[in-house]
Amino acid sequence: MNTVLEKESIKKKTYDLEERTKEFAKGCRVLVRALLKDIPNREDGKQLVRSSGSVAANYIEANESLSKKDFIYRIKICRKEAKESRLWLNLLSVELDRFELHKRVVQESEELLKIFSSMITKSESRA
Repeated sequence: MNTVLEKESIKKKTYDLEERTKEFAKGCRVLVRALLKDIPNREDGKQLVRSSGSVAANYIEANESLSKKDFIYRIKICRKEAKESRLWLNLLSVELDRFELHKRVVQESEELLKIFSSMITKSESRA
């Protein structure tokens, strides 16, 4: 039995993670704009933009899921896309290590991975 206050708290947490994933995607876009425009950076940058945006989009979809199974599936996609984002960030690190934002975005990808893994574990154990 959730009280009104508990429900508001749950909504706040959900909103915070939605905001956090959106900010992660924005940070990745800022980094891509700072890249030297050569072929490898363009291609890796495109992939980073796609995967980081997918983290945010799939988290929104997870919150709108109609079943627990669908929720778990969407969160697994979030985790997969966060891992992919981490890969592209690492490949671009030679170019981007000079930016403090790069370090923060890499750290955020690690934290999001841990959050999504924990959500999956908890959701699957309750299923």
